[in-house]
Amino acid sequence: MRATELSELAAFAAVARHKSFRKAGEERGVTASAVSHAVLNLEDRIGIRLLNRTTRSVSLTDAGELLISHLAPAFGDMAAALDALNRYRDTPFGRVRINVPNSIGPFVIGRVIAPLLQRNPNLRLEINATDRLVDIVEEGFDAGIRFGERVTEGMIALRIKPRIRLVVVGSPAYFERRPKPQTPYDLKRHLCIQNMFPSGARYAWEFEKDGQTVSFQPTGPLSLDDHELMMQAALGGVGLTYIWEPRVEKAITDGELIQVLDDWCQPEEPLYLYYPSRRHMSAGFRAVIDAIRAE
Repeated sequence: MRATELSELAAFAAVARHKSFRKAGEERGVTASAVSHAVLNLEDRIGIRLLNRTTRSVSLTDAGELLISHLAPAFGDMAAALDALNRYRDTPFGRVRINVPNSIGPFVIGRVIAPLLQRNPNLRLEINATDRLVDIVEEGFDAGIRFGERVTEGMIALRIKPRIRLVVVGSPAYFERRPKPQTPYDLKRHLCIQNMFPSGARYAWEFEKDGQTVSFQPTGPLSLDDHELMMQAALGGVGLTYIWEPRVEKAITDGELIQVLDDWCQPEEPLYLYYPSRRHMSAGFRAVIDAIRAE
């Protein structure tokens, strides 16, 4: 149905309720003449007279009575549907979909989930954790979390976390067999676990100190695209791994892993929560944004 046809039906329904073109126009915010014109167009289009008009009164024809008997419930349902949407505007309600890199998801959003859902029992949170680059608009997400350099141009971007970094660690058993590297150039004499993107491409280990940058491409016997497996491999003494610091903090504190090249490991770009627009944001989405930023 075209918009003009729906507008004509709404004008007719208003006249049928009020039995007056003037009052129908006041309800719809237009002139009585505009309402009369819309109803005439409707009658001409369907070829049936819907209203009896005199200079003093307006009444429904039998056809008009039949039509309004069907229209009234339909317009009532539409009004109820629009009213139901108030829940999304006024209270956290419904589904919110967030995309976050799998490698950093646990310590970026992990602690947010439980308190957020406890405060908002009608919220349905869906988190897609993948290191694959995702077009959040094309794939139907409300928002995503990425490092600054990967945020799509034109998005609203809110900085949400202190800068984190990748660090190099190995097990005590591994370092019983090999000396600790003092500079990134020493890594070529070590067994290093290769880091992979979901696409299968390997990424280099990046280091910086006193304005000097070094890019090292591992060539070890093991390649992984999952940071949990990288940590387990390092704990098992397979080799050195280049991994997000928050993931291995406890293992370092407990002496299960040893961190090396600390002064060469600099923070990455800041993390951002990003989304397409601030317009018509649901209460549920606002609650998620507030919770992530607070954390």
